Amino acid sequence: MVDLHTHTIFSDGVLIPSELVRRAESIGYRAIAITDHVDYSNYKFVLERLYEVVEVLNGYTSLDVLPGVEITHVPPVKIPELISLCREAGATVVVVHGETVVEPVPPGTNRAAIEGKADILAHPGLITEAEVELALENGIFLEVTARKGHNITNGHVVRLAKRVGAPLVINTDAHAPGDLISRSFALKVGIGAGLTVPEVEECFGNSEELVSRGRDRLREFLGT
Repeated sequence: MVDLHTHTIFSDGVLIPSELVRRAESIGYRAIAITDHVDYSNYKFVLERLYEVVEVLNGYTSLDVLPGVEITHVPPVKIPELISLCREAGATVVVVHGETVVEPVPPGTNRAAIEGKADILAHPGLITEAEVELALENGIFLEVTARKGHNITNGHVVRLAKRVGAPLVINTDAHAPGDLISRSFALKVGIGAGLTVPEVEECFGNSEELVSRGRDRLREFLGT
């Protein structure tokens, strides 16, 4: 399993990074991105804390650990700038908290994330077909989520992505130990959202592509 959307105590998760990674490793994860919620007030703090532990974890665990962020509830006009600032601060995976139907996310967030070229637009809710087309054009991955509530609109996202040909990934948005899932359960999430088995495998391949990209960014940031 590759999971590119998870949270720790540095935002609203319940685990420290080491325990999150160990629990993921114990159920067969191959790679994980830690993407705590950030805005302008804390993105540097979060990334600095993650870098303090990521170098250790990558040396003594069996999975790739990528330091990232989830830009959350930021005014849409400021999202592209914050994406750039997070990358400059070392974020190897930039997720934007999309317009889920279960939270009051500012309208325009989906488009701002796509135009700002985030890596992943998380749980994008009732995203429009025009936005999905723009995501394809800009190489943005749309998320199919295992998280309760946010997953209400998975079917809508999948339907439009399949129509347009936009790339998808499957993530957990994990906040607690019980949110982590196996690869076989991720397959069920994808099928339940309307994907075929080969299409779910393509999602897994998309996640691998983002891991490779994230590893390159990590090496570049560390100067190794």
